[in-house]
Amino acid sequence: MFMYNNCRCSKESNCCRYTDNQMSYVGEQLKLVSVKARLNLLFLLENKTHCVSDLMEHTNLSQSLISHHLSDLEKSGFVNSKKDGRFVEYSLTQKGEEIIKNISNIIDKEVM
Repeated sequence: MFMYNNCRCSKESNCCRYTDNQMSYVGEQLKLVSVKARLNLLFLLENKTHCVSDLMEHTNLSQSLISHHLSDLEKSGFVNSKKDGRFVEYSLTQKGEEIIKNISNIIDKEVM
C-alpha cells in the first residue's frame, strides 16, 4: 500500500503533545477504568465511603473480585482505604474524583 507523507513534520520537531511515557501511562489508566466492574465501583464511591460487604450488595460481585478490583484501583491512586474496626472503608482520592467527573462529562455528552 502506498502512503502519502502529508504531515511535513521534521523528525526534530516534536509534533506530538505528549511523550511516549506519558501516553503509555494514560493508556494504562484508561485500561484500568475501562473494566465495567471497576467503573461501577468508582461510581458507587463517588458520594459515600463503602466497605467491601456494602459493595457486594450493590454490585452482586463476589468479595474476592471486589477486593481485587479495589486493590488495583488503590495501587493506581484512584481509591483510598481506611481501617475502621474490623472493616476497611474505601473512598475516592482526588484523582478518583477527577476521573469520575471526566467520565460523567463524556456520558452526559455522548451516551443517551
